[in-house]
Amino acid sequence: MGKNIFAYFISFTAIFILLSACSSTEEEAIADKNKDKHSYHAENGDLREKTASLSELPKFLDNQHEQIQMVYNAVGEYQELLENIPCYCGCGDSAAHIDNYDCFINENKENGEVVWDDHGTRCGTCLDTAAKSINMLNEGKSIKEIRQYIDDTYKEGYAEPTPTPFPG
Repeated sequence: MGKNIFAYFISFTAIFILLSACSSTEEEAIADKNKDKHSYHAENGDLREKTASLSELPKFLDNQHEQIQMVYNAVGEYQELLENIPCYCGCGDSAAHIDNYDCFINENKENGEVVWDDHGTRCGTCLDTAAKSINMLNEGKSIKEIRQYIDDTYKEGYAEPTPTPFPG
């Protein structure tokens, strides 16, 4: 993903702030009705969907806003970064997430298949954290600098962070 795409995305961050409460939506109910054999609900209620690879996005994104689709499309390319960035939405407790990557992808299988998680579609904090982190990396910031920025930004007024170790 290019710098311009994420700069464009950042300008729409306010949209996602409105979504910052990670809660169920009407779209989730629709997804329940339309799910196929590759979809299932995790214990915490998040919809998970398996695709053949990172290049095939899950169907639960079909009716989502373009910026949400852009973040999901980029997440796989930035796995190392996002596995070093905590999420501050409370998903460490509610969904047993370890890092921000878990908000979007539950599992990368050895055969290349991906189990996507729809948690990020309903959570402005998850989306904002991923977008800011990716944008900063594209601007030349190190993973440690990005991590420090995210920790400083979300340390007050947000939930406890996921138990993400600080990058070495």
